[in-house]
Amino acid sequence: MSLSEQEIIRREKLQKLTDLGIDAFPAAEYKITDSTKSIKQDFEEGKKVVIAGRLMSRRIQGKASFAELQDSEGRIQVYFNRDEICTGEDKTLYNEVYKHLLDIGDIIGIEGELFKTQVGEMTVMVKNFTLLTKSLRPLPLPKVDAEGNVFDGFTDAELRYRQRYADLVVNPHVKEIFVKRTKLFNAMRTFFNDAGYFEVETPILQSIPGGAAARPFITHHNALDIPLYLRIANELYLKRLIVGGFDGVYEFSKNFRNEGMDRTHNPEFTAMEIYVAYKDYNWMMDFTEKLLEFCATSVNGTSESVFGEHTINWKAPYPRVSMTEAILKYTGFDITGKTERELFDFAKSIGIEVNETMGKGKLIDEIFGEKCEGNFIQPTFITDYPVEMSPLTKKHRSQEGLTERFELMVCGKEIANAYSELNDPIDQRQRFEHQLLLSEKGDDEATGFIDEDFLRALEYGMPPTSGLGVGMDRLIMFLTNNPSIQEVLFFPQMRPEKKTPTVELGEDEKVILEILNSQEDALELSEVKTRSQLSGKKWDKASKTLTKNNLVKVEKIDEVLLMKLI
Repeated sequence: MSLSEQEIIRREKLQKLTDLGIDAFPAAEYKITDSTKSIKQDFEEGKKVVIAGRLMSRRIQGKASFAELQDSEGRIQVYFNRDEICTGEDKTLYNEVYKHLLDIGDIIGIEGELFKTQVGEMTVMVKNFTLLTKSLRPLPLPKVDAEGNVFDGFTDAELRYRQRYADLVVNPHVKEIFVKRTKLFNAMRTFFNDAGYFEVETPILQSIPGGAAARPFITHHNALDIPLYLRIANELYLKRLIVGGFDGVYEFSKNFRNEGMDRTHNPEFTAMEIYVAYKDYNWMMDFTEKLLEFCATSVNGTSESVFGEHTINWKAPYPRVSMTEAILKYTGFDITGKTERELFDFAKSIGIEVNETMGKGKLIDEIFGEKCEGNFIQPTFITDYPVEMSPLTKKHRSQEGLTERFELMVCGKEIANAYSELNDPIDQRQRFEHQLLLSEKGDDEATGFIDEDFLRALEYGMPPTSGLGVGMDRLIMFLTNNPSIQEVLFFPQMRPEKKTPTVELGEDEKVILEILNSQEDALELSEVKTRSQLSGKKWDKASKTLTKNNLVKVEKIDEVLLMKLI
C-alpha cells in the first residue's frame, strides 16, 4: 500500500499513542449526555456535559487552545486549557497527546462545562477528553482566509460521490438533502397508511422481468441452475396481491435497469408503486396531486419548491392535457388514426432519429419526448396514451385506440406514471404477444417474455384497479433543487476508480513535505524554500515532482505565492 507523507506521519502518531498506553480505537461505550444542537437550544452556564464528535479545527496558543467539535447535529466551540485538563504535575495529556498526537478529523469524547466567551460564543470548557478513533487519513477540508473566502473546497463531483463519507463530513449541508429524502419517504408512508393501504415487499430476483419496458440485469442461481433477473419493476407482483384480496398495497422498491447513466438516470433507483382496488385513473389523478402537495409541505414546510430557475407549485389541482392534444399543440401533427409508416415519416421529417425497429408506441413516445415534454414546467397530467405505448393499461372507455393512463410531468421530466389497470386476461395476453413481436423485431426495451403466472392470476379475477408509480429519486431532486440524480443518492453507481500511481520520493521531496506537514495552513513558497536549505536546482526538481504528482499545490493569494499539501 502506497501512503502519502501525511498518512505516514499519522501512523507514526498512532504508534506513539500506543506506546503511551492509549488505545486509539477503544471498544467500550462512550456515554453521551448532550449534542451540539441540544447544548445550543438549552444552554445553561456551568452545566456539565459529555459530547463526542470530530475535531475539525484548532488554534493552539501555548497552554490553551480553541477548537471546533462536529457531531451529527452541527459544530460547537470547545476550549482546551492545560491546567483544567491536567490538574496534577503530569501534563502529558495536553502537552503531548492533545498538542502533538491528535489531528484534525480525530473522533474524541469530551467531558466539560458550558460557558460563554467574551464575545458571547457558546463554548465547552474541556475538563477531560478521550480519543475514540484516530483518523489515519487527512480530511479534504477547505481553507478559509481572513476575509472568509473559501479555497480548496471539496467540490469535485466524482470525488464527492465516490467518497460520500468524506463529503458528508466536510460539506455538512449535503446531509440536509438526505434528511429531506427520508422525510419524503416518511410523509408518503403516512399518507398511504392514513388512507388504509398496506405496505408490502415483493421479490427482487425474478424469473421473468416484467412490469416495464427496459433491459434487465441477468444473474444465475446455481442451486436451481436457472437464470434470474433483477427486477425492473414490481408491478405484476403487486397486482397479484390485489387478486389475492388486498384492497390497497404499496411498496418502495429498488429497481434495476441495465441502461445508460446520466444526470437523471442511475442503473439502481428507487420507485414507489401503489395499487388500489375499485378505483380508476381519474381517481388516481386526484389522489396523486393531494399526495404530492402533502409530501412537498412535509419536506419543505411549503407547497412550493425551487428547481433551477423555476418555482414549482405542488398545490392541487394540476392541469390535465391529453397526449394527442400536446403533440398537436407543439408539432401541429394529429397522431389520431395514423399508421406506423405515417408516424415514422413525420418523426423523421422533424429531425427525430428513428429506425425500422420502432413500432407505433416508440415513435409516438419519441415525438412527445423531443417536442413536447420540455414545455411542461408546472405539474401537469399528460393523459390518454395510445394503446401501443401502454401494454398493461385498460383501453379508454370512450376513445378508440387510447388507454386510460397518465404521466405527471414537472420541469419537462416524468415523475409519476399511472393507469386504470388492465384486468382482462385475454386482452393482456394479446398485449404481451404484441410486445414479444416488437422484441423479436429488435426493440431491446420491449418485453421479450410472456408471464404465464401473471395471466393465470388475472384469470382468477382482479377487480377494477388503479396503479401509480413514482420515481422517488427524481421527486426528491425537484424538492431539493438538485439537477443531478447523483446528488440525491448516497452512493451512486460510478465507473471503476483509476488506481493512483505509486510515487517514489527522494530525500529532497521528503524534506519539503515535512516542512509543510509541520503546519496546518499553507506556507509562503519563499519560506518553504529557505527552510528546506536546498540548492536552486534541487529545489526546482523536488517541487516540480511534488506538484506534478498532486502532492502539493502552489497558488497565488494577494500577490503572495503559497505552497500547501493537497
